[in-house]
Parts: sequence; structure tokens; C-alpha cells
Amino acid sequence: MKPERHLPIMLTLLLGLTLVLAGPATAQAAARPTAADLVGTSWQFVKFQGGDDKILTPDNPAKYTIHFGREGRVQVRFDCNRGRGTWTSAGPNQLTFGPLALTRAKCPPGSLHDFFVKQWPYIRSYVLKDGRLFLSLLADGGIFTFEPLERKPPAPKK
Repeated sequence: MKPERHLPIMLTLLLGLTLVLAGPATAQAAARPTAADLVGTSWQFVKFQGGDDKILTPDNPAKYTIHFGREGRVQVRFDCNRGRGTWTSAGPNQLTFGPLALTRAKCPPGSLHDFFVKQWPYIRSYVLKDGRLFLSLLADGGIFTFEPLERKPPAPKK
């Protein structure tokens, strides 16, 4: 047999093998969370673990919240202050926040407000896992852990 006769068969087999091998990777990519998964979600802070193993926990998780809005808008509460800003995602699991416009009330001793304000510009990535949101700081500086914020329905009008 001439080698030219085998060429169509070999190409067909090669194409089939490529599709079989690419199938799982394509399915995994489709299952990967995207920034669109963050839109409309609200989270409350439960823990920070620093790259130096330092652990911080809030006295009340509901005092530290993030709400991801449409069109790259974000609303935050850092203890006694509230703010608005922007967020973007340049790719899978990438996340950056723009500057925040925050109220300027003086929070009580023990507040994590100043810590959040200081670390906010260094958040670079996120992971959604087991119903939690993990925000990672640049250069292994630490990870913020958030859980979904339970929103209470509005009180009925009397």
C-alpha cells in the first residue's frame, strides 16, 4: 500500500484522539468559576490568615461585608464605615478592587476597619469553594475568608 492512502485514516484518528483528550479539559474550563459568578452576591468576613500564619477573626462577621454589584460596582462595610467602589476581573480567579469612597467614622478599639482599608488594594485573586469566598493578597500576604451573607427580609409595614 502507498503511504498516501493511509494519510486520511491517520488524520481522522489523530483528530479523534485530539477531541477525546480535549474533552475533559473543555469540561473543566466550563465548570471553572468566572467573575460573573460574583455579580449579585453578598459576603460576610469570618477569618483572615496571614502569610505569617497570623489569624484575625471579627467580633461580628456582619460588620464586615462585601456586595458585588453589576457593572463592576462593589459596596462594602468595614465595621462602622460603609463604602462604594469598583471591582474587575482580568481572567479566571483574578480580582482587583479600585479605590473606595468610605465614610470616616472613628471605629471602636479592636475594630478591623484600618486593617481592611490597608489590605484592600493588595487583593489579587479569589476562589469560590465549599460555599465560601476566599480573597488572596498579593505575594502570599494572606487570605480573607468570607461566607454568604444571610439577608433578612424587610419587616412588614404596619
